[in-house]
Amino acid sequence: MKTETPDTPLMENPYDPLEKSLIAEYLRSRGYTVESLRDLPEDVAKRLMTEASLYASCKLAEVETRAHFVHEVHGSTPPL
Repeated sequence: MKTETPDTPLMENPYDPLEKSLIAEYLRSRGYTVESLRDLPEDVAKRLMTEASLYASCKLAEVETRAHFVHEVHGSTPPL
């Protein structure tokens, strides 16, 4: 079965670069890089990426919350 791809590009998440940066920051704080995870046992690499993803998610939620608060204080509509 052939899967058709739409002619319109998928919408990009504006927070993707920040999320990747936060994941890299978390891994660096533990002495790793995304690339160095390939050399680790699968269970260890998966655990570290899970922790890094959770860290990034929490930080992104904080950023979004602060942005909404600032826009609320200034009476403007937040982006996204």
